[in-house]
Amino acid sequence: MYPLMHPIPGSSTSEGQSDSVWDVDQTLQRPLKGVRVLDVSRILAGPHCTMILADLGADIVKVESPIGDETRRWGPPFLGDTAAYYFAANRNKRSVALDLKSDDGRREFHGLLSVADVLVQNFTEAVARQLYVDADSVQRANPRCIHVTLSGYGPSHPDRRGYDLMAQALGGLMSVTGEPGGRGLKVGVPIADLTAGTYAATAVIAAIYDRSASGRVARIEVSLIDSVTSLLANQAMNWLLCQSPPQALGNDHPSVTPYGVFRTATDDIVVAVASDAQFRSLCEVIGRTDVAANSRYVSNAERIRNREQLTAILNSHFSRTPAATWIARLSEVDIPCGAVRTVPEALASDDIRTLATVDHPVVGPIRQVLGPIQLNGRYLEPVLPPPMLDEHHLDLLPGRANRG
Repeated sequence: MYPLMHPIPGSSTSEGQSDSVWDVDQTLQRPLKGVRVLDVSRILAGPHCTMILADLGADIVKVESPIGDETRRWGPPFLGDTAAYYFAANRNKRSVALDLKSDDGRREFHGLLSVADVLVQNFTEAVARQLYVDADSVQRANPRCIHVTLSGYGPSHPDRRGYDLMAQALGGLMSVTGEPGGRGLKVGVPIADLTAGTYAATAVIAAIYDRSASGRVARIEVSLIDSVTSLLANQAMNWLLCQSPPQALGNDHPSVTPYGVFRTATDDIVVAVASDAQFRSLCEVIGRTDVAANSRYVSNAERIRNREQLTAILNSHFSRTPAATWIARLSEVDIPCGAVRTVPEALASDDIRTLATVDHPVVGPIRQVLGPIQLNGRYLEPVLPPPMLDEHHLDLLPGRANRG
């Protein structure tokens, strides 16, 4: 069995003070406290993975090139000199800038690697080998370090560059997103990156547990294309089991109706009817009990077959009354419904409870959207803001300052 973490040589730990960022948060014992992660990844999938681990208490050292993570420049919009994009996936980390192509950079990096529990990287295999962050190089340097590779297409195509857009397109997701008969559309957020990062974080936690129980040290591979494919879920089963070709249905559900967006006299609303009983209640609210009794709509299977006619009936009634009135009436009989909000409206609503503020040393207080996890009734609020480039080199690499 391996211990979870060793102090970095020369750090404040050697003088009796812990160098973990999590020692400042004594009010919540986070389960991954003591786990040391080197994050050599950039952009989103890898940083999202390590941010999840950081929120859960791991001590993340973000190793950046001398010019920093690409997303620092992915704007506008910018907050100060840094793109807002960067702030989405890098809280609760410390940053050190290293040139891994130089002798000094590799020496400093190996000092950090020698005490790491996990390394996360998302370079192509050829670049990873050049930088000595591939699985074989890491295992030689630190046999107890769990290695994580996030890639576009997995180990069968290790040097094929992959991006979220490519994964959504090649993985079939775009073909089921958009209006019927229209062009395929990508999801409005980088869903392939975010899903891959979440899967990778899950795998890391499992690997840490397995290492402590068995001594085995895992090599983890998560690809964007596999992550998108896993999201096809019911759509994939419709094809694999029944040869029913999935297609874009706009905001409608392929297997349940009415379940979509409807026009009112003011704004669009969403209505989600998942049972025959809910459908009967909906018909009572709109004053059309005859529709509920009609053989064309009496069951979900029949409603799917006659979706177009049913949607026209519902829209004709919804369009006569303002959205707020419909939401109130439907909510009274426990039919799931709601407004179609903009992002600013959603973030300002009472339904969203995952906003938190953390102080940044240059731009002041910044707001963050937290993950959905609550531990013992509390969300995992941030301790550190997304770091400035090389902000923590004096803490992590005191020898650099000694060299002048």
